[in-house]
Amino acid sequence: MRRLPVRLTAVVTLFAVVGVAALAAPPSGTASAPAASAEALEARTQQLAAQLRCLVCQNQTIADSHAPLALDLKQQVRLQLEQGRSEAEILQYMTERYGDFVLYNPPLKGSTALLWAAPALLMALALGGLALALRRRARQPDTAFEPDPEADDASAAD
Repeated sequence: MRRLPVRLTAVVTLFAVVGVAALAAPPSGTASAPAASAEALEARTQQLAAQLRCLVCQNQTIADSHAPLALDLKQQVRLQLEQGRSEAEILQYMTERYGDFVLYNPPLKGSTALLWAAPALLMALALGGLALALRRRARQPDTAFEPDPEADDASAAD
């Protein structure tokens, strides 16, 4: 029987090993799928957390806050997303548990009307107060105001 050269045997063995390794390895798309789904879950969690108010900070969303309660709420949102709940279901759950206050942009309804109207009312009151003060000041004679000491000194020096 004729023997194969050593180099040819080595090449055939190398191809056999690479072929077996290629067959044993999982498909290339499968390895990145869990990482991609984890990134998608994190993105959905952040998007939903940006709609919920931190109950401790109150001027931040739970996505921005580092308060322990905000971190717990964000983890709860992530778990509910993993369980397959929709964003609407999670927002409804949070609203039922904590009230409309937990929503960073609460809906306009009877119980939240004051939240929506308060900035406009405060601005109207401030502008009305400023207009009233300016009107009263305009009606007063010049003698009602304190004289300028520098002006008196300058006129005395002349």
